[in-house]
Amino acid sequence: MTTKVYDAIVVGSGATGGWAAKQLAEKGLDVLVLEAGPQIDPKRDYKQHYFPYHLPFRGFGNREELERKQPIQSRCYACNEYGNHFFVNDLDHPYTTPPDRPFSYIRGRQVGGRTLMWGRQSYRLSDYDLKAASRDGWGEDWPIEYKDLAPYYDIVERFIGVSGMPENLPQLPDGIFLPPMPMTCGELQLKRGVEEYAKKIGNPFLRVTIGRTAILTRKPLDDALGTRKPCHYCGRCESGCHTGSYFSSLHATLPAALRTGRATLVTDAVVSHIVLDRNTGRAKGVYYVDAVTRAHREVFGRMIFLCAGALESTRILLNSRSLDGAEGICNSSGVLGHYLMDHMMGGGARGTLPNLPTKPFFRDGRPNGIYIPRFVNLERRDRPFLRGYGFQGGSGQSLWQHAKTLPGFGADFKRRVREEHPWGISLGGFGEVLPYYENHVRLNKDVVDAFGIPVLHIDVEYKDNEKKMVVDMGETAAELLEAAGAKDITISRGPMSIPGHGIHECGTARMGNDPKKSVLNKFNQAHDIPNIFVTDGACYVSIGTQNPTLTYMAITARACDYAVEELRAGRI
Repeated sequence: MTTKVYDAIVVGSGATGGWAAKQLAEKGLDVLVLEAGPQIDPKRDYKQHYFPYHLPFRGFGNREELERKQPIQSRCYACNEYGNHFFVNDLDHPYTTPPDRPFSYIRGRQVGGRTLMWGRQSYRLSDYDLKAASRDGWGEDWPIEYKDLAPYYDIVERFIGVSGMPENLPQLPDGIFLPPMPMTCGELQLKRGVEEYAKKIGNPFLRVTIGRTAILTRKPLDDALGTRKPCHYCGRCESGCHTGSYFSSLHATLPAALRTGRATLVTDAVVSHIVLDRNTGRAKGVYYVDAVTRAHREVFGRMIFLCAGALESTRILLNSRSLDGAEGICNSSGVLGHYLMDHMMGGGARGTLPNLPTKPFFRDGRPNGIYIPRFVNLERRDRPFLRGYGFQGGSGQSLWQHAKTLPGFGADFKRRVREEHPWGISLGGFGEVLPYYENHVRLNKDVVDAFGIPVLHIDVEYKDNEKKMVVDMGETAAELLEAAGAKDITISRGPMSIPGHGIHECGTARMGNDPKKSVLNKFNQAHDIPNIFVTDGACYVSIGTQNPTLTYMAITARACDYAVEELRAGRI
């Protein structure tokens, strides 16, 4: 009996796994995709058009059940009665932390991964991010420049569809955009106020733009499948999207891969570790547990692409054994598991716009907000901390929350609640957390998950740089709102978000030119074992301030091009 050997095994079916499957299969490779969770049936699993009265707990979910089975996952706003089935059961998927340093590890295990409920904000990194260490002396530069990623950003944006507005800002490179979503009048007022404020303080980097979001406002530029439709603004993205209007690997990259006839998807395959070939020292296959039957299986491939999410990919490497029996592979540098980062939140401000009419007007479900890209510490250090932050937010009318603050009672009070809908406005910061060696993950062999695999121990804390940044976030947000004419401004200078709550975990298997300081080379290929590639957030050297998923996919596309060339040349 012969055992099939695939050209490539892709672990994970989310943003990067779906892209790797598509790119490799379209280039003629025989690809196996292993997904730890089940297949998704949109007719059964999406609750996009449900109203609260359709659900037993009116959309909030059974709080007792959520607290028992999903105490970590339910910290995410999308883990409610509409979408909690897209998040893992914390009882089956534990992890550990120091008692005084919590971490929110938000996960989704199903075909499509977290692309079913992600925030969809899609921004390019610039050389201000990729070469940040050369500017301020902290950490390491990425081994790539913006010009290396730019053509792959183009490829990804053409396929997934990103709506947005060109701004010609050096710290936020423009992309290939579908038509932008419109701003509300409150947001336009903020934009005008901030532009005047930027001129006053002489900061050419300060700008308000509409969010760049992976949601179709018309057909995508690369529409070979023709199955995705423009967004109809129902506003329930995290509940699933029947029309495929927002990008998910379930509706876009995976169908493209499967259409080639050269990709095979296996669900409920919980990967435990990578198996090495004793003759060559290279990876020969992947070992997994069937989540349904608990059977143990091994599959074989010429290349392994780890796309399981930053911490899960690193967990697989840590749980694998080298040929001499040592725990962990691809770790001759000693940095595997280290330099874990997430975006820090907690600083911002909110207020009201009293000069706008309070008469209610029709509100659509625009699934987007506004964005202010990083504008501090760029050409010079102008703040008492390193790196910077961006703001995300929006402005709109309250539907009923204003009833809590209106004075009075009786018929007149009820009339005002019905007829007067004040404009609110808010800005929340996303701050860059520096890469610290001591922020790390390691295996905890005293605790295993439902499949008998050792779990991660996650040890992360924010430091003085982040503490200074969150205060500045709040104070600066208030200045921007005041410049727009906002009143009743409330400032948040913290507390900082729990690490992990940004759901942008990055690092732990970083790229670099020096094998003594990094796990991967500039093509995401492991220095120690050249037929292993890690293309998800684990490869990050520094996190920047931009939402990372677009960059994950561009990095994956670039790594796939390189891997195919190396395989065909016989170097893998």
